[in-house]
Amino acid sequence: MKIDRATAIRQHLFAKGYSSIAEIAAAVGASEPTVRRDLLTLEAEGQILRTHGGAQIAETSGVEVAFESREHINLPAKRAIAEAAYQMLRPETSVFLDAGTTVLQLARRLRLHPMPLRVFTNCLPVAQVLMPVAEIGVTLLGGSLRRQNASMVGPLAEAALEKLWFDQLFLGVGAVSDKGEISSQDEQEARLNALMLTRSKAPVIVADADKFGPQLTYGVAHLGAAMRVLTDARLTAEWHGVLNGLGCAVTVAEAA
Repeated sequence: MKIDRATAIRQHLFAKGYSSIAEIAAAVGASEPTVRRDLLTLEAEGQILRTHGGAQIAETSGVEVAFESREHINLPAKRAIAEAAYQMLRPETSVFLDAGTTVLQLARRLRLHPMPLRVFTNCLPVAQVLMPVAEIGVTLLGGSLRRQNASMVGPLAEAALEKLWFDQLFLGVGAVSDKGEISSQDEQEARLNALMLTRSKAPVIVADADKFGPQLTYGVAHLGAAMRVLTDARLTAEWHGVLNGLGCAVTVAEAA
């Protein structure tokens, strides 16, 4: 199965939800028998669930869709959040940019309109995006490569963080439960994220509205008064009430 077609199928199912075989075939430009074979492979990998006549993303499989696929999900919301995050930046400060597709949009916004910053990151794509920008000093944490998130994690990354302090942290999250617990699909990522929060004066939780509600395997931290939540306009009034009850400042990014 070609990787490009597999990626296209995942993106289509994330964007559209449940789809019939015919709809998937039309979306990716392949025959229905070919799509059926592709879906068998994706199901075996735990990435989708086949149903009678169609398929959907496997929400609880524990297998993350590849970074390059997730990058395009809810892209308008992510870009709106990135714009609002950009407005929070201040020149001549130190900023940690976490590994995540929403934070990557912030890096791209910063590349378009640079300011003098010291940027630290554990995300390979963030470092690559900012590499050509002379005004920005970039430090990439060492560690073990986590391919699913194009990030560096593990004891080496944790040891580096323990010697650093940041004016701001922009932390992408896997999920936020209705009790305000941030969680991750990966144990090492969860540990590193938790440490990031202790090393920043002003942590900003960056999460589009779809991240609120699920509960992933590994706990990171509980939302609290020291944290600002930056999300998009789709967040429900009920969730605004939950976040206010937790003492979090909330910034809503409006899409252009």
